[in-house]
Amino acid sequence: MSQTEIATLPPIAGYHPTTLIEWPGRLAAVVFLPQCNLRCRFCHAGPLLGSPPETIPLESVLGHVASREGWVDGVVICGGEPTTWPTLPDLVRAFRGAGLAVKLDTNGTRPDRLEELLAAGLLDAIAMDLKAPLDQRYHEVCGPDRLDLDAVSRSIDLLMSCHAEYEFRTTVCPALHGEAEIRAMGERIAGARRWVLQRFEPAHALDPALRMVRPYDLPTMESLAAIGRQYVARCSVRGQPEKRTAPAALA
Repeated sequence: MSQTEIATLPPIAGYHPTTLIEWPGRLAAVVFLPQCNLRCRFCHAGPLLGSPPETIPLESVLGHVASREGWVDGVVICGGEPTTWPTLPDLVRAFRGAGLAVKLDTNGTRPDRLEELLAAGLLDAIAMDLKAPLDQRYHEVCGPDRLDLDAVSRSIDLLMSCHAEYEFRTTVCPALHGEAEIRAMGERIAGARRWVLQRFEPAHALDPALRMVRPYDLPTMESLAAIGRQYVARCSVRGQPEKRTAPAALA
C-alpha cells in the first residue's frame, strides 16, 4: 500500500494490543477509529466522539501485531463508529492483507457500508449494538432525532441473514432499560445467533445525569438474560468492558 493510499485511510485514534473479551475465542488486537454519528447517553468512549489530537500510524500497528505473530490472529475495529469513514473497506483490506481476521463493531446506522463489507467477504465477525427498542426509546438513548430507525432495522436483517459470525450487544442501564425493553428488543431479534447483555459503567457516562445511576447487580443482569433467552437462545451477560484507551507507545 502506497503512502498516498495510507493517507486516505481512517485515522487510528487508539490501539489495544490484546483482548480476550472483544472477540471471544480469539486473541485479538483492537483499533479505535474516531468520530461517531450518535451521542448515546451511557457512552463511556467520549474522547473518541470527535477528532483525535493524535493518531497512531497504521504501519506501527501492523508492525506491533506482526511482532506477536502466532499469538494475535485477529483485529477488532471499533470506535467511535467505524462505518462513518468511507475508506473503511480499504483499512479492512490492509489488515486482511497482513493475514489477520477482522471483526467490526458497529452501531448499525450505515447498512449500505455494512452490506458492502459483507458482500465483499471482508468481515469474519460483526458485533452490532442494539441500543433500545426500535421506537422513541432509541432516540431517548442515542440523542439525534434524525436517527433513521429503518437503517438500524435493515442492519439487523443483514446480520441475521449473513454467513459471518455475529452478535448483538446491549449495554443495560437501569435508567433506560428494564424487563419491558429487553422483551421488546428480544422480539425484534428473535432467532439471532447470539445476544450479549453488558453492564452499564456509570463513571464516564456521556450524560452526567447517568453517572450517579447504580448499575444492575449480577443477579438482576442474569434475570434479564433469562428473559432474553426466551427470544435468543444464546443470550448471556458479559463482564465489564476493557478500558478503551491507547498505550502511550507501542512496545
